Amino acid sequence: MNTRMAKAQAIGCHAVAILAVLPGPGPAAAQSFTEFLIPTHKSGPSYITAGPDGALWFTEISGDKIGRITTAGTITEFPVPTPNSQPYSIDAGPDGNVWFVEYAGNKIGRITPSGIITEFEIPTADSQPVAINAGPDHAMWFAELRTGKIGRITFTGTITEFPATSPPSERGPRGITIGPDGNLWSTVEARLAPNAVNMIARITPTGSITEFPVPTLNCSLASGILAGPDGALWFAEEDGNKIGRITTSGAITEFPLPTPHSLPRAFTAGADGALWFTQRADRIGRITMSGAITEFAVPTAKASPYGIATAADGTIWFTEQASNKIGKLTPAPTARD
Repeated sequence: MNTRMAKAQAIGCHAVAILAVLPGPGPAAAQSFTEFLIPTHKSGPSYITAGPDGALWFTEISGDKIGRITTAGTITEFPVPTPNSQPYSIDAGPDGNVWFVEYAGNKIGRITPSGIITEFEIPTADSQPVAINAGPDHAMWFAELRTGKIGRITFTGTITEFPATSPPSERGPRGITIGPDGNLWSTVEARLAPNAVNMIARITPTGSITEFPVPTLNCSLASGILAGPDGALWFAEEDGNKIGRITTSGAITEFPLPTPHSLPRAFTAGADGALWFTQRADRIGRITMSGAITEFAVPTAKASPYGIATAADGTIWFTEQASNKIGKLTPAPTARD
């Protein structure tokens, strides 16, 4: 375990653009975008979450930093103690701190609102943690891509690992979330090709696993999986170019995206009752619980939107991994779907 107070840099800069809606069903009003340049060059912003302090917190996988951006656009960066750790997924914990995984460092990190970072070593070497999510049991849960395990870490740093796939040598968990049924749900990527069958896994808190095959072969499930307000789980199919929906009993429905090769990645629940998601092909998508999809082009070309989160005021925030920016989308007023 390693604790240190990171030196902070602060900056506030932005450019504003108004976006026209691309063809497709959904709300017809334009959305307002603002973008903020990250101080560290080529930092590789990846995932983002709403913090307990009202700010947004994000990982910089290439910069080895944790970033914080206020809703006014001021950015502060905190170096991760372990060099070349590649911080990746991030989520706010109910303990008032923000937690993140270190993909190359093989650690789970915790950062306080004041910027103090503590790291906890994962027992299994080279586990490649890729996703983390707050659980219903006052702990954080994370996915280990390489080992095929799901990990649980208490707020004091005790880690327990459970097999998440069967067999783990052939598949690895990519994303993780808590379902409305109190179970863990994970996107599971097959390692064997061609004709790879990817899975959605349901894992009980005691470690019992049920896997549900996704109908589209070679769909390349992303880390994005999230419980929707309809009581189902929604997930992203990067190569399948679809958004998937699975009920807690395992029934899967798939919704094709209007733009070919859009590479959907991550989700957030909007204040409008819909889910918003990133598309690495420079779009932010919105899907209603009935499956109506609208896409919005990001102002910066070749931005590669990646992680996404909703702030307390209902604005949508996302990382632009290629353009080294944090984006803010202010949804146009619309009735709940």
